[in-house]
Amino acid sequence: MADKKVKVTLVKSLIGTKQSHRATVRGLGLRRVNSSAELQDTPAVRGMINKVAYLVKCEG
Repeated sequence: MADKKVKVTLVKSLIGTKQSHRATVRGLGLRRVNSSAELQDTPAVRGMINKVAYLVKCEG
């Protein structure tokens, strides 16, 4: 489980989104559109991805 990774990419702009959603995207380590991050596949990270699913693309 510890070696499971998930790649998350920001595909939509944060302009006009809720402040909490912006903070969640920032917490995932994403800065600008098309930026990607390799994260541990944990329930907490999964929850963050689900919250902003309309902004990000998830692989792996």
